[in-house]
Amino acid sequence: MRVSVLHGPFDGGPGKLVLEERSVPEPRAGEVLLKILAVGVCGSDVHYYREGRIGSYIVTSSLVLGHEPAGQIVALGEGVNGLEVGQRVSLEPGVPSPYSTQTLAGHYNLDPAVSFFATPPVDGVFAEYVVHPAAFCHPVPDSVSDAAAALLEPLSVALAARQAAGISIGDRVLVAGAGPVGLLISQVAQLAGATVTVTDVRADRLEVAGRYGADSVFTAQDAPEVLPEFSVFIDATGARPAITAGLQRLAPRGRCVLVGMGAETVEVPLQLVQGRELNITGTFRYANTWPTAIALAAAGAVDLDGLVSSTHSLDQVEEALLAGEVPGALKAIVRPHG
Repeated sequence: MRVSVLHGPFDGGPGKLVLEERSVPEPRAGEVLLKILAVGVCGSDVHYYREGRIGSYIVTSSLVLGHEPAGQIVALGEGVNGLEVGQRVSLEPGVPSPYSTQTLAGHYNLDPAVSFFATPPVDGVFAEYVVHPAAFCHPVPDSVSDAAAALLEPLSVALAARQAAGISIGDRVLVAGAGPVGLLISQVAQLAGATVTVTDVRADRLEVAGRYGADSVFTAQDAPEVLPEFSVFIDATGARPAITAGLQRLAPRGRCVLVGMGAETVEVPLQLVQGRELNITGTFRYANTWPTAIALAAAGAVDLDGLVSSTHSLDQVEEALLAGEVPGALKAIVRPHG
């Protein structure tokens, strides 16, 4: 099979992508072999390609990128029940240790030993075939496209953010960042009955946020001096200025959820946090979100296909990683089999 592999320098400069031939893996007990149909390109893939790291995750040797996959089952390992050859599935990319404290508590995303696609040193899915535990392969109905099945992963990020924020009817939600995750956070917040304002530095993305139902939008550089106080602020940028501005716009007892990865440290205005009794938390990926994500996609309650702005073959992964620089671009999709 063909695999797109990221090689060094891994010293802060861009890496080099090489198309390699590898043997098709065989599923072990409890695993399935999958033909990869579509993979979404994530910002973390771009960071690994350009800088060799994101946050504390550092690339030190060759790595296969891609962690937002949809596939079709082509073989079952021993003991796999409930799945069939030919089924299309969305792959949940993180596999925890089954008996860790966090897994047993239901928070398997926080298991320190979790193995996650395209997170060093674990290879991702810019490949024609992969094996994966059957328990983390979620069947999707025919009404969900291959691309949408892949984008259940960023939708899961949005669902985890909504849950962490405790969004409900009547909440006034401010979302910083109108990239794919920010747009999906906006959509799921609207579904929960909230009114939503979205900010971004790019006017082209704010136009999309308006089409995705946001009640109001504004560019970060043109922020109104006086804004209604929000009950919830969700940052999907990881940028210090966005986080600081969002905190200042929270009402007393407001909730802040930090989703975007970027700045390693941010100064927190303690007087503001204490004086308004703000609640600040973060999210790390997701847990137990796929059933809800599939139901929303199947019902057409969220628009995943509308996020796709370009499609690329396996020998165009570099082009896919750079596609976000194009004005109006949102989500690039790689189709390993063309």
